[in-house]
Amino acid sequence: MRVYYLEKKCTFASKFFLMSDSNLKLKQEIIEVLNLEEVTPEQIDDEAPLFGDGLGLDSIDALELIVLMEKNYGIKLKDASQGREIFKSVRTLAEYIAANRTK
Repeated sequence: MRVYYLEKKCTFASKFFLMSDSNLKLKQEIIEVLNLEEVTPEQIDDEAPLFGDGLGLDSIDALELIVLMEKNYGIKLKDASQGREIFKSVRTLAEYIAANRTK
């Protein structure tokens, strides 16, 4: 039983570090694609809203993020209404990419 617990714990830690790395990479891609020259990845909170009071993105930025997902991850949104939940924060976007990427 202990071995299983330790194995599960390591798996969780590995997933945490992989998610942190993917979040950092995603933040860098967002900064590059949206030309956010004065923003660093460290300044973007994983939980902060991407739109409105958070990062302050707008509908044109949403289109750029959709292109980013298609180009870099092979993800095409089938329903525009999904965007509200997917683009809620860096964390939700990273989770969606991890679950749906084809590249």
